[in-house]
Amino acid sequence: MGESAPPVPDVFDPRRYAEEVPYSAYRTLRDHHPVAWQDEPQVLGWPAGPGFWAVTRHADVVRVLKDSATFSSWLGATQIRDPDPADLPFIRRMMLNQDAPTHGRLRRLVSRAFTPRRIDRFAAVVRRRAQALCADALDRARAGDGTCDVVSAITDDYALLNLADLLGVPESDRTLLLHWTRRVIGYQDPDEADEPLRDAEGRPVNPRSPSALRDMFAYARQLAARKRTHPGDDIMTTLATDPELAEPELEMFFFLLTVAGNDTVRSAAPGGLLALAEHPGAYQRLRAQPGQLKLAVDELLRWHPPVLSFRRTASRDTELAGQHIRAGDKVVVFHASANRDERAFAAPHRLDLVRTPNPHVSFGDGPHVCLGAHFARLQLRVLYQEVLEALPGLCLAAPPRRLVSNFINGIKELTLQLT
Repeated sequence: MGESAPPVPDVFDPRRYAEEVPYSAYRTLRDHHPVAWQDEPQVLGWPAGPGFWAVTRHADVVRVLKDSATFSSWLGATQIRDPDPADLPFIRRMMLNQDAPTHGRLRRLVSRAFTPRRIDRFAAVVRRRAQALCADALDRARAGDGTCDVVSAITDDYALLNLADLLGVPESDRTLLLHWTRRVIGYQDPDEADEPLRDAEGRPVNPRSPSALRDMFAYARQLAARKRTHPGDDIMTTLATDPELAEPELEMFFFLLTVAGNDTVRSAAPGGLLALAEHPGAYQRLRAQPGQLKLAVDELLRWHPPVLSFRRTASRDTELAGQHIRAGDKVVVFHASANRDERAFAAPHRLDLVRTPNPHVSFGDGPHVCLGAHFARLQLRVLYQEVLEALPGLCLAAPPRRLVSNFINGIKELTLQLT
């Protein structure tokens, strides 16, 4: 690096993301420090960590995600913050935190349940739900000042109820899914962490630790037992009746599908609506040409990826973008930065709803590419289609409230003028 290179900006502090995604900091990193060391100071009551390499260019992000032999999900799991060593064996049982060959075996088992045929059958249910939620939001706006928080009125329920249908969770239990998702995803955010778990010394407990997930796993076992006696056309029935799947693996799948399955759409949907509200010309062009929705969904995912970052651990000494990385170092890829990399996208800071090709990494890449991407795209396409038909325009009525998180690109509140 030349002496004139600007200093390395901080992209770790989760509080930064409550203001906005730090795209200018990402660009500084891409242009001058594509693999940059980041400190991990104590923040929001969580202890300091050893630091990590931030990877911000598209090509390097893809290389890390594809090369699981060098950049392991298993060694230190996939969150920036190091898990408690005592919790690591438990956390490694999740498919997300495994490498080949174990990861491939589990992925094959669960993909039997996650078939496109099953998901496509949900399309009619999903469409009726989107229509009903949009109509209710419009009624609510008309009855008030013409505005509505579309997160609480549309997108939270939409993501949650679709996932509950796919999993086969009874109606009476569905609010549990949102409760668990908020606990795991929102743990960095003082507003979201409605019951921060503490250990005997009063320190915060990792929401992915065994003690924090005990109630969720107990529920998964009860639901699986019910599915064996009362089978349905849903994912939990398929998993619960699979003789190759051990009970601890089933519990971990329930956790993964509940949290990842819910929050992908829960974060992406309001992000897409915010982008459309901020680009009224693009919204009107899409209303005039709804056939472009498939391309538009991917551009909105590029623009607002639901996941900001994922962590790997170097299994051996290696080099990335000229930077020497030692075995055991944490390596964190920044999806949101890769999606705005000028080396991979023409005019990346312009929303182009007919962009093609569009090699965004919002669903990851390599062996861990999102298993539910097909289902997520279906839900987003249907929702945007119903919004386009129901609402002549989208106008921002207040700045969005964003999640305090360096992991999930969450929007807690998005108030739009609907009438």
